[in-house]
Amino acid sequence: MPRMSLAQIAAQQQLERIAQLDDAGPQLNAVIAVNPDAPAQAMAAERAGLPLSGLTILVKDNIETRELPTTAGSLALKDNRTGRDAPLIANIRKSGGVILGKTNLSEWANIRDNNSTSGWSGIGGLTRNPHAIDRNSCGSSSGSGAAVAAGFAWGAIGTETNGSITCPASINGIVGFKPSVGIVSRTHIVPISSTQDTAGPMTVDVKRAARLLTAMAGEDADDPVTLTVPNRTADFTAGLASYSLAGVRIGVMRNQIGSNAQVREEFEAALADMEKAGAVLVDIEFDVNTAIYQDSFTVLMFELREEMGKYLRSLPGENMPRSLADLIAFNSANADMEMRWFGQDLFELAETTTDREAYEKARENAVRIAGAETLDMLLAKHDVQFLTAPTRGPAWMSDLVLGDQFNGSIGFGSPAAIAGYPHLTVPMGAVEGLPVGISFFGAKWADHDVLKLGAAYERVRSAALPQPGFTRWKAPAAE
Repeated sequence: MPRMSLAQIAAQQQLERIAQLDDAGPQLNAVIAVNPDAPAQAMAAERAGLPLSGLTILVKDNIETRELPTTAGSLALKDNRTGRDAPLIANIRKSGGVILGKTNLSEWANIRDNNSTSGWSGIGGLTRNPHAIDRNSCGSSSGSGAAVAAGFAWGAIGTETNGSITCPASINGIVGFKPSVGIVSRTHIVPISSTQDTAGPMTVDVKRAARLLTAMAGEDADDPVTLTVPNRTADFTAGLASYSLAGVRIGVMRNQIGSNAQVREEFEAALADMEKAGAVLVDIEFDVNTAIYQDSFTVLMFELREEMGKYLRSLPGENMPRSLADLIAFNSANADMEMRWFGQDLFELAETTTDREAYEKARENAVRIAGAETLDMLLAKHDVQFLTAPTRGPAWMSDLVLGDQFNGSIGFGSPAAIAGYPHLTVPMGAVEGLPVGISFFGAKWADHDVLKLGAAYERVRSAALPQPGFTRWKAPAAE
């Protein structure tokens, strides 16, 4: 009998860990489906000497993989076996990565209704935060964030339209990177917005995120925005270990620290760590032009109907939904399973958002304000290379009856999401034992530089990071 390889052993142990902690025990509900062939595939990839060498990847279940269904968390797509790999998945396989399974998510990437509970889907139920299983894992890449925090895989893939990688990464205490739109192909990913959607890596540290992004990234003729990326980075890990904070000018978004005193305390400690290492911190007082929020919302509603229809019509299976209207009808016919806790107001609004002239005006306005008049302006006016703010507050109690309880005063992620610029979140500490992250932003296409900054911060971080307890939240002992 051939000797098991290290990658094969790791994959087998991860499948066992999923069975013990996700399917049983605390029942995190982070993983929807697993690939039982992953250990054998890991051994083959490791022996082939490929860059990822059989490392295991969990994939958000709105991204197609050939061996598993792609459901977007909805019972409407429970039989959606396309047999296709999204180009980003094909790229990962070529690099020696192994698809371990699919992760749970906020159904339809949290675009169905305003009153949803993040991390819930009709297929997977409610994802639980491994740091406190009665608390939320944020969305929509909830399963990917929780799974990485729980040690279920080497890394995971999430997707983001506005906050759906960075929020679950921060709240689950891991690294999440939303790349510039165009770095990674969106083909064969269940869509919301052609303007804002992107996939990105979710991992335990910045080096892994850069390594996974290197494998994921690439041009795709079926996603023309990927052909516009200037001077594509061949290796996002290059220079991470040697990047110095000495002399690096970082703009501190003071108005976006928010109202939570403990989050502020953790953020100030992170700033002190970077300043001690030589970073030049520049305080910035700035309030976002709120017009971008309504304009971006118009963009999302218009593009959701169009892009979802295109995706559904591409599905090879029979008796599949072919339009957003079909999904609305399915949810209405299966309301007891799909709409017990929240409805589909956003789906219904998107179905009626058909004014193309108003959409094009809103899109131009939102992208211009978020990009040129916010991020680009701030970087230039204050002569800084990066901007920083806390990512989000700590995890709130999950409540299927009342929905999410976001602290909207914390964070600066929306401009980067709306303009398609890079956004990295890195763990910076904890509030009452619950993880919180720090965000770093840069210019469009400055993805490599933002990752280098994040890696440099990791090296100087003084905060102790919390470890998952897989139990209900309990207040830590006072120091």
